[in-house]
Amino acid sequence: MIKFAQTLLAEEDGASVTPALINQKIDLILQMNPKWAVELDRDSVIEELVRRFSVWLGQDTTLQDNTGHDPWLNAARKKEWRYWQRYREWMEGRLSDVAMDGLDTATDHILGLLEDPVRTGNWDRRGLVVGHVQSGKTGNYTGLICKAADAGYKIIIVLAGIHNNLRSQTQMRLDEGFLGYETSPSQDDFRLIGVGRIDSDPAIKPNSATNRSNTGDFSAAVAKNLGISPEERPWLFVVKKNKTVLERLNRWVRNHAANTTDPETGRRLVTNLPLLLIDDEADHASVDTGEQVFDADGKPDEEHEPKAINRLIRRLLHSFTRSAYVGYTATPFANIFIHERGHTREEGPDLFPASFIINLGAPSNYVGPSKVFGSASRDEEGLPLVRAVDDFTGDDSGGWMPLGHKNGHLPLHEGRDVLPPSLVRAINSFLLACAIRDLRGQGKEHASMLVHVTRFTSVQQAVTRQIEQYVRESRQRLVRDVDSAQLIASLHEHWEREFEPTTMRIRQRYPDDVGVGGENWDAVLLRLREIIADVEVRMINGTAKDALDYGDSGGVGLKVIAVGGDKLARGLTLEGLSTSYFLRASRMYDTLMQMGRWFGYRPGYLDLCRLYTTHELIDWFGHISEAAEELREEFDLMAATGGTPRDYGLKVQSHSTLMVTSRLKMRAARSLSLSFSGQLLETVVFHREPAKLAANLDAGRRLLEGLGAASPIPVRVRGGSRQEWTGSIWHQVPAADITSFLQGYSTHPAAYRVVSPVIADFTRIMAEAGELTSWTVVLLGAQNGKSTPLCGDVTVQMITRTAKKEDDRFAIGRLMSPRDETVDLDNNAWEAALKVTRAAWAGDPGRSATRAEPDAPNGPAVRQVAGFGAEGVAPHPEKGLLILYVIDPEEWGADLPEVLAFGISFPGSNTGPKIDYKVGNVYWEQMYGSAD
Repeated sequence: MIKFAQTLLAEEDGASVTPALINQKIDLILQMNPKWAVELDRDSVIEELVRRFSVWLGQDTTLQDNTGHDPWLNAARKKEWRYWQRYREWMEGRLSDVAMDGLDTATDHILGLLEDPVRTGNWDRRGLVVGHVQSGKTGNYTGLICKAADAGYKIIIVLAGIHNNLRSQTQMRLDEGFLGYETSPSQDDFRLIGVGRIDSDPAIKPNSATNRSNTGDFSAAVAKNLGISPEERPWLFVVKKNKTVLERLNRWVRNHAANTTDPETGRRLVTNLPLLLIDDEADHASVDTGEQVFDADGKPDEEHEPKAINRLIRRLLHSFTRSAYVGYTATPFANIFIHERGHTREEGPDLFPASFIINLGAPSNYVGPSKVFGSASRDEEGLPLVRAVDDFTGDDSGGWMPLGHKNGHLPLHEGRDVLPPSLVRAINSFLLACAIRDLRGQGKEHASMLVHVTRFTSVQQAVTRQIEQYVRESRQRLVRDVDSAQLIASLHEHWEREFEPTTMRIRQRYPDDVGVGGENWDAVLLRLREIIADVEVRMINGTAKDALDYGDSGGVGLKVIAVGGDKLARGLTLEGLSTSYFLRASRMYDTLMQMGRWFGYRPGYLDLCRLYTTHELIDWFGHISEAAEELREEFDLMAATGGTPRDYGLKVQSHSTLMVTSRLKMRAARSLSLSFSGQLLETVVFHREPAKLAANLDAGRRLLEGLGAASPIPVRVRGGSRQEWTGSIWHQVPAADITSFLQGYSTHPAAYRVVSPVIADFTRIMAEAGELTSWTVVLLGAQNGKSTPLCGDVTVQMITRTAKKEDDRFAIGRLMSPRDETVDLDNNAWEAALKVTRAAWAGDPGRSATRAEPDAPNGPAVRQVAGFGAEGVAPHPEKGLLILYVIDPEEWGADLPEVLAFGISFPGSNTGPKIDYKVGNVYWEQMYGSAD
């Protein structure tokens, strides 16, 4: 029904898609197919179609280097394409027309940046596609594979994670979307599925060298009997990033696929079969973590021995004279650090994406980190879906899940073999979410809960047993209505406190992402008694049978509580994930990336989703989300000025976000070469010792004493409103005054990006290069704050900030208001920055927490215009902005002096100077444990 109605609505050119119009189309379809009326849930169909037609897409941005590339893809070339056509038809029932058109455009763009597979000679293209976490990259590369096969690529290899379950899941999806049949170990068991039901012509049936079973990876038996000739239909290999498997595949290429020998090196080469290699989760296991040596001229050591997986992937590519490599990732930190000139004799060039990097825009209905956690840089509030937990461990090793627990640990809460209350609440949230989704007509959709608390299989087994016991007892009480009063009262209270107010708040902000609603408790309880029988608990530990074959659920949505640990493969999709319970795993970086599976699309049930995790992980995910967002903004600015992947690599390798991210992956202390150009730094972590706070206040007083008379901050009228600040402003302050202040100010060791001596060094060397020579210093206060004298005639009204009190520090969420960065902008510059902000917002609405067009410029745009200028606006890379604030310490504790805080806005710059920053692991390991 949805597919037919969507087609009819798409013909209503320019008409507003309203429930009344959808009703008309449904009536029209029922006239032709009256039998469909029997099982039709009209409200659900209307709701889904309204949602689909309210989505708009972001624009992809690209950095590319077309050296040696011949443009080739045009409309004429696409006329007879059948793999893509059947994939498009199959996907139309699953995606809106807008999303489908976006997928078509994106895959055309990627394919066009690869080489024409019929082009002769030697060519090698390497690119990276950066998607958002859980935003449908499998669907993207499936579409790319279909088009590549249509164009003439003969061998398509997909590297699908490091565990059997993810490899198996990827094979299942490609069975449906590309092959059109179910790959099975048995040759007799042939069944058409997915695209094969749309076009089953044997003349285009692709071949597969792997299958969907647990042992379906590329095997010795297959390798021995597999021969490929150039005129054949395309061959698909879905393989793990596993040393044995990749060695076997390389051996098969040399012995069976290669058709010539390089006379100079003796290497066996394939010249007649163009290769497309797709690297899923390209930042994981593919990157060479060994340090390759370069000489004084930047030439690499040809004898360097790369790490095994990296070496074998590169040898595969190096065995084909015509090859294309496309990596897919949502977290490109590691890929950007691949040396762009890395090269060895046996393996050829490293996997740096030298040809292109594409930043995929997310559609407006994508729920990403910035929507969930909010964005400090944009001053956007997060969604009320995250719940902090702190009852999972006691003060010693006897808690339910202490951080340092060992294999064999028995999880006991207060000495009893039961779940902690926070996990009980999380399970109750999942049960209620299943019942409410069922009431909203989503009972046939899958629903999942993820429990990730330990990396040890033995402990996972104990947790699984405890969860099974709780679900079993709840089922018996609700279904039989025996001894159920206390449970029902608890569920009712949870629904009233957790679900009703949250649904109301989210409906106000995102009405399209919340179901029709209006559920009452009696209806919820009745449905809960029915659906709880379908809830099952599964332990996920990396085997293919864990891949949750949703297609085998017989048209009824699976309702699964999945218990896993570190081996829960990255990328494994838990469909309909609505509830997650996350404690810290062995390595912080891996944990944060695992948490990423919680993002994606939540049509009609966003308000029912919950993430239960620790205060520490909530803080760190906020850090990483901001870091990833800053790197994307850097990318957008560089794409607008025609930069190449190499330019971006050089820029990112000096970005201050790496003061955070490098700590997460490092195994030893290392030196970073940093630039702060185009960035905002603000103090949000402070010492607890009164003497250190007093010394910082003195550093601020000394700065202000030397600046002379202050001026009042001018009132600005812009964007139709009047903007006023409380405080004082000084212009044309020499860089030496700023560096002197920074050297006298002691930042806290936990303020990873704001290290005052490092910022002072950077300011000094930029001034020596002719930039950051003339500063504006602003002392900002609160309109109704308590007044405190600083020096001479200078007083300030203190601001208030709520602080988290930790053992050695105070921490606040955000110091500056976004508009504070515009305090020194004239109206022309402000309008230019607003124009840049709106262009970026329209390009990728999925990254923003709001659907309203921005009415004020954001920080990155302000800093870009300040440093590079804009039409009618002169650039001022010589001007830095230092803003001082004094925080009222009254709420922080007795006997504390006033707390001096600062923010620095650096204008954008392409000037070369960088400063070396040694990242030490001692403090990090004291706070968070070893990186390994």
